[in-house]
Amino acid sequence: MLRLTKVIGLFAILTLTGCVTPVMLTKQDAYPDMYAQGPQSILVVPAINKTTAADAPDLYSTTIAQPLAEAGYYVMPIPMVDMLLTAEGITDGEQLRSIEPTKFKSMFGADSILFVTINQWDTNYYLTGGNVTVGADFELVSTQSATALWNYSGRVVIDTSGNSGNLIADIISTAITTALTDYVPIARQVNARVMTTLPLGKYHYRHKLDGQDPVVNKQIAGR
Repeated sequence: MLRLTKVIGLFAILTLTGCVTPVMLTKQDAYPDMYAQGPQSILVVPAINKTTAADAPDLYSTTIAQPLAEAGYYVMPIPMVDMLLTAEGITDGEQLRSIEPTKFKSMFGADSILFVTINQWDTNYYLTGGNVTVGADFELVSTQSATALWNYSGRVVIDTSGNSGNLIADIISTAITTALTDYVPIARQVNARVMTTLPLGKYHYRHKLDGQDPVVNKQIAGR
């Protein structure tokens, strides 16, 4: 009977762990290396673009410096970094993945590198409506230890459907609204959501006081 109980218990655990359910952790538990190493500066490299929108990385680059600075970090000037990398023929962050992260410490003096992968920058239409979606994955890598300090994913979907009740009018309204929707404010919403999970930096008044703040760690939850 005891053995049967253990088997049932094990089955229940396996069943639960097989479900993709968000896991609520504290920031300290989710990202211990972030608190241990305490990076103060961030080098933002060109975004890795997995979408068909060629202009997505350039548009996105205008949205990321402010939320990082507000989170308490010194952000290496993005236009200058882009200019230097472009001069070396580097226009996509994917090209930098094979380079030892510690080299960026001597090149730029940054404590960490932020890789952003844009996986959704889409306009979607369906019979009775439409939407605009921006989604991205974030990973902050230490230039000292080459380890990943923080990672998270974010996605925002904006409904652009007409709702007058008149099918023809709604199709026209949806097409116009969707075509005119600006992706940049949506990207800022993605950043705002994701940055709530980032441990606060040295220049924020709550630096080292946010370790017990709750965060939904999707990376762990998805394993």
